[in-house]
Amino acid sequence: MGMLRRFWAGLVALPVASQRRLQGYRWLSQQPAMLVWAMVAGVLGALATMAFYEGIHIFQRTFFGQQGAVEDVIHALPWWGRLLAPVFGGLVAGILLVCAGRYGNNKPSDYMESVAIGDGQLSVREGLLRSVSSLFSVASGGSIGREGAMVHLGAMGASILGRFFSFNRSRLRLIVACGAAAGVAAAYGAPIAGALFVAEIVLGTMAIQTVGPLLIAAGVSSLTVSTLANHKVSYTVPDLPMVDAVTVLPLLLLGVLSGVAAPYFLKGLDFSRSLFKRTGLALPLRLALGGALLGMLLVFLPAVSGNGYSVVSSLLNTPWPWYAVLFIIVFKLLATAFTVGSGAVGGVFTPTIFVGAAVGTLFGQVLAWVAPSLALSPYLYTAVGMGAFLSAGTGAPLMAVLMIFEMTHSFTLVLPLMLASVVAYFVARAIAEVAIYEVTLTRERDVLLRNRLRNTLLGDLVKPAVTVVSTPTPVSVALQMFNDYPVRYVYVVDEDSVFQGVIAQQDLTNLLRTQSDVSETTAGDVLRLDFVKPAHPDMSLDEAQELFVNFLGERLPVVTRGDQPKLLGVVYKSSVLETYFAMKRSLDSGGDSIYF
Repeated sequence: MGMLRRFWAGLVALPVASQRRLQGYRWLSQQPAMLVWAMVAGVLGALATMAFYEGIHIFQRTFFGQQGAVEDVIHALPWWGRLLAPVFGGLVAGILLVCAGRYGNNKPSDYMESVAIGDGQLSVREGLLRSVSSLFSVASGGSIGREGAMVHLGAMGASILGRFFSFNRSRLRLIVACGAAAGVAAAYGAPIAGALFVAEIVLGTMAIQTVGPLLIAAGVSSLTVSTLANHKVSYTVPDLPMVDAVTVLPLLLLGVLSGVAAPYFLKGLDFSRSLFKRTGLALPLRLALGGALLGMLLVFLPAVSGNGYSVVSSLLNTPWPWYAVLFIIVFKLLATAFTVGSGAVGGVFTPTIFVGAAVGTLFGQVLAWVAPSLALSPYLYTAVGMGAFLSAGTGAPLMAVLMIFEMTHSFTLVLPLMLASVVAYFVARAIAEVAIYEVTLTRERDVLLRNRLRNTLLGDLVKPAVTVVSTPTPVSVALQMFNDYPVRYVYVVDEDSVFQGVIAQQDLTNLLRTQSDVSETTAGDVLRLDFVKPAHPDMSLDEAQELFVNFLGERLPVVTRGDQPKLLGVVYKSSVLETYFAMKRSLDSGGDSIYF
């Protein structure tokens, strides 16, 4: 035990020691070297994915006496085994999550947060414990994707690599992103989609300076898996017909249907989480409860265990009666709600593909019954449903198109996937602000806020002007205003509210010193015509800022343009600064550039 502690302490101290050792080797993190490190991150991501698969097989051999697809292994168990396996897995997974929470070290537990707004550092102990927790949930039959832990392990390995070689903040975040892309590529055999998954969802940028290393990492990861593990195409599909201008219409409708259904699917998972939290149970007991509810389903329908890969493969190649599809999608939704809602760590990515496949299958069957002349191969709608539902759920239509294409190697699917996925994305965003990954919504909110702030005109910040007098007003009234309000200027307008100029406090002070009687003096007698340059409501914030730079006061009058400028109100310097600060916070929350 003491040796293990010393080993762990040495591993944690690696970044500090490396900073001292490698001070003279800064070229290791420069631009050309980053492409090499992206390759290394790709290999690490592939090995982490393969290790996770092997961990599942070890679990299966240890507790079930056999290994294979989760659905097949669960199906081979006796009824009591199907009932108890998820309970045991959930209980152990919950205990591991409680232990993981003690090792956060103020570092993000989510690689997305670490890349998008963090510094690229991930807690190793917390990450390992959470990944093992996910392994227990997945291997015991949990209806959850295994890709979450695989991607996190790839990102964590890349983070250790970058910290060892003392990468700066931006380079460390980039190499962690490469590790995540490698994990996605290895998990799904989709290198292009893996790179775009990180670029489109995590980073929100398609700049080649960032996408280039991601593509290299994902490509090397995919090559490593195919070489060492003989990776094959994820889903085989039969030959599919080409679509034309008429038959494409149902595909657009499928996109609309997916865009409507996906947000409610995700909301259902959130509702399930809230229900489990209301039980007040400790996390291990909560996961055990979710496992017990799942186990009751698996006793009668073991096909809803795991990530649903076998069922999706069957839907893509075998005719299913409509009632069987409806039956399994209902129970798969329940199984996923029990697993995810209880707090299990894993991915919702693959279950989303499962639901999309079932929705597409049902849609194709209904279309064949209602309008047989428009219907094409039912498997086409299954595959397109996968991509459209994934697009609506992730908020990443480009990634969804390439993901399904790479998982099926069917070029025929590209055009219908493009149309349905884009439609699904916009419909989903119009219905609800919900997505699988919170970072997607955060970025979208930041972009909207940034655009709103950039398009803000001075007229949006105008407030009523209180210290206003007309030209015939006695100076004594203006003097009283200076006593009542902490201002340096009083604005003067004529009878038609046309702006004439200002009365400066210093002018009144000088007037009182030189004249003992000012009762006959009016505002029009002492106003200054060009002392203060007024602003206009159609000015941008940049233009307003330039005015304030050369102006010592706190506020400026806002008038209409033209020969007869009407006084609309005043704009305060603090209002302009608050708007700029809001824009800066939005930019900061989105993280800085990680270009290499």
